[in-house]
Amino acid sequence: MNGTPVGDAVELRVHGVSGVTAERILDHPVVTRVAGDAHAGFFRPRPGSGDAGGATPGVVVEAYRWGSLTAGAAVRTASMLLLLPFMLGNLAIWLRPPGRDRWQLLGVLCRLLAGTLTVTFVLAAVGVTLDLVGWQCVPYPGCRASRPYLAWLHAVPSGPRLALLSVVPLLALRVVWWIGVRSARAFEGFGSSSAQPPATDPGDRLGDAGFWDDERTIGWLRQVHVALGAATLDVSLLAGISRGATPGHLVQFVAAVGLLVICVVLLSLPVPASAARTRRFLRALWWTTVAVSVLCLGSAALAGSKPSGSGKLPGYEGAAAGVVAAQGVLLVLLAVVTYTRHRAVRSEGRPFLRGLGTPIVAAAAVSVGAAFTATLVYRTADALDHGHIPDPIRPDPSSLGPLEPPVAYWWAALAGLAALLIGAAATSATLLLSRRRRRRLAERIVERDYPTVTAESAYRLCQVRETIARSRVTEELGPVLIAFLVIASLGLATVALDVIGIGPTQLAARLSGQSGVLAVLAAYVTDAGVWVISLLVICLAILGFRSYRSPQTRRVVAILWDLGTFWPRTVHPFAPPCYAARSVPELAKRVTGLAAHGPVVLSGHSHGSVLAAATILQLPPSVLSRVSLLTYGSPLRRTYARLYPAYLGPQALCGLGDRIGWRWRNLWRDTDPVGGPIFPPAVGAASPCAAAEAAEVDIRLRDPRSLTVDPLDTVPPPVERHWPYHTQAAYQLAVRELTDSSR
Repeated sequence: MNGTPVGDAVELRVHGVSGVTAERILDHPVVTRVAGDAHAGFFRPRPGSGDAGGATPGVVVEAYRWGSLTAGAAVRTASMLLLLPFMLGNLAIWLRPPGRDRWQLLGVLCRLLAGTLTVTFVLAAVGVTLDLVGWQCVPYPGCRASRPYLAWLHAVPSGPRLALLSVVPLLALRVVWWIGVRSARAFEGFGSSSAQPPATDPGDRLGDAGFWDDERTIGWLRQVHVALGAATLDVSLLAGISRGATPGHLVQFVAAVGLLVICVVLLSLPVPASAARTRRFLRALWWTTVAVSVLCLGSAALAGSKPSGSGKLPGYEGAAAGVVAAQGVLLVLLAVVTYTRHRAVRSEGRPFLRGLGTPIVAAAAVSVGAAFTATLVYRTADALDHGHIPDPIRPDPSSLGPLEPPVAYWWAALAGLAALLIGAAATSATLLLSRRRRRRLAERIVERDYPTVTAESAYRLCQVRETIARSRVTEELGPVLIAFLVIASLGLATVALDVIGIGPTQLAARLSGQSGVLAVLAAYVTDAGVWVISLLVICLAILGFRSYRSPQTRRVVAILWDLGTFWPRTVHPFAPPCYAARSVPELAKRVTGLAAHGPVVLSGHSHGSVLAAATILQLPPSVLSRVSLLTYGSPLRRTYARLYPAYLGPQALCGLGDRIGWRWRNLWRDTDPVGGPIFPPAVGAASPCAAAEAAEVDIRLRDPRSLTVDPLDTVPPPVERHWPYHTQAAYQLAVRELTDSSR
């Protein structure tokens, strides 16, 4: 197959994050693609140009390069920053504790929370167009002065004006649809089949058929979220023309609210098993959405001129507060359900983050979404109000109508500032308090590895000790994430004040009485929060622009997507597409074909080891006897088993070893900040693996190899940390051992 003689062993290398080149994976300057395409391909050294770096004699080396799936297209990578809240919302469900969800309650809660993210996105567009521009700015001469692009709207009656501006939120909704569909068509759906059941239940195992086939789920969720966004716009539009409304308007309002309710119910239900039934239902939902939206737009266009009055668009303040309320309730329910499940499952030991990974990431999704929304609304209000930051405590007599964004966004700005300050303080305190413990551990390691140290090597020894201590930082960040969840929950607790329309400055004014000093201070602190979160969002926008222009920056941004888009989209359809939906089936097909000709060593570095493990779980039993696994710098146990215990926990890793007959070797270093042992010695508890072979999987490499300068060299051996591994003799020895055991 592609130049591989029958009986030859193949070492198939899978790289980690950041989209490295095939030349670097093979450690060879001249390579050629033997399978795949420009998005993801299989490469070998060009015939006649020599062997790959670190090749074992008698073993053909091949590389699988999948990095272009996330770091290849400039437009795709830059646009993914817009989808960050949706990506985090989709990621949350996969961090759930182990155990079956009889009622699929976690999945329902996560899908409902994802629905609030779509509503937040649409309300941000509504707040800019219908509220700030159409309702607050255009009617006032002070706002539309020197703005001819807005002045012409004053001649349009308020009803048609709002209907015309409603096109912008609809286009925004269409854009996020287009981004997801366009990206998915590039590489998703490889090997998918309508005969395979979709992965609608996040309780499915990685080895189940159809786990990576999420096309039907995404099609269902995408249509529901579009209907949800359109219904949100319809309700907001009808609320704006509600004064003096006719009974016909009331019927349309009930229809729009009914569409919202239907979408909420559909998010609570599983995807229908029948593909034909799904298509029929989605077609009916699509035409219902179109009919309701057309009726609402037509009603607004024929409503004529309605008095704008003062303040915000009718109903918009309550809608923004209601979404925050729903998010707060859902986060509390997520925390209760996940913690209860964590308490019920004791077999896998104490999980990372006390089982609260799902609500923590969900809170991050809500926080990022609120930051994006508040930045968009406040920066637009600031620009329209001629530089005056709207605040009732500091009115501007020269302004005929200071713009007033919703109170909920003021609280979001204040909570964002508090989260940054407290989070930075918690991180600093955690690192400082854990420094002595990490140094003691590093001291024991260097004493074992380098028992005799000369005076010339003392400084080098200190460097190695500090490197080992810094590599243990990952294990210390759990309290910081727990603190973030508490801060986010407290920020959402302000929903009680949002509902009655009390902002931070109004609350401070009531508490300070006549002096008003506290109110002014609260106003300045809130403004600082607005600017801080605005700067963060602007920095993300700059990063997105740099990703579009710079391939190097694009690879850095792609690291985030490599980690966040590994899992199928079973919660939010506007999240960036799952690249593993192509790479895992493609790897399984390639390994199956190679195994028909000889032994195959699936070699995964860093995150590539996760792809390799998922691939082995998808292989047919008939080829497993000729396949073995080599991992190095692997985060499988150190990160993935702790963050995703339901899918890659200790029991799942033991099952992976049993599946390939324990033909598995894992190389790791103490200086590696990412990788670690897969089956570390159990402390105070029984090992999760009954097989004695589990103790032979991990091979620890001393790093650096020596503190002194070799007589034939001019510098001491480098501290290699996370890369490379294939240059050491232990790597070739492991490949040889694994190929011999598979023949």
